[in-house]
Amino acid sequence: MIAAMMTAANAGARVTGWGFVVFAIGSVAWSLTATYTHQSNLLLTNLFLTAINLIGVWRWLGRQARHEDGSIKAVRKSSQAGNAPTLFSASAAVGANVIDASSEKLGVVIDLMLKRDHRGLAYVVIAQYGLGDVGETLRAVDPANIEFTGGFAHSKMSGKEFDALPALQADDWPSALPSEVRQDPGALD
Repeated sequence: MIAAMMTAANAGARVTGWGFVVFAIGSVAWSLTATYTHQSNLLLTNLFLTAINLIGVWRWLGRQARHEDGSIKAVRKSSQAGNAPTLFSASAAVGANVIDASSEKLGVVIDLMLKRDHRGLAYVVIAQYGLGDVGETLRAVDPANIEFTGGFAHSKMSGKEFDALPALQADDWPSALPSEVRQDPGALD
């Protein structure tokens, strides 16, 4: 159960990777139990699960952790370099809490929509949850209204302005923000 909570939490590569370590320990323990109790089906199942769990350990504590380390170093270097743009990792942006000027939580970033042809950020999708995180309202926010710093997405909008944005349908996001459509009628094509 602990391993399942660690992997389901989606709290970064290291937490997920250690969740797979716990899964692997469990599957090895069940393999030993199956060996001592002569349960071949249980043994085969848990040998297979051990292999899958070791792949998860390699993926999350090996490869993905190195990727996260690389992005963290790039962000750190960019903040120290005077001639480089200040960077913020897109993978760190997804899941970041969005707060307004008074440090009130507006929601959570769930995606960044990129412009393929203009090579920029089209809009940020923010989920706003109801009481007890039940219910979800998605909103598309102009990236000019969001500043990513210190692990948070700081909104330049108030909670009232944020709530006034139109809700997105979970399965029908726009191809552009309404303000961009007015400027470029062909943007919805």
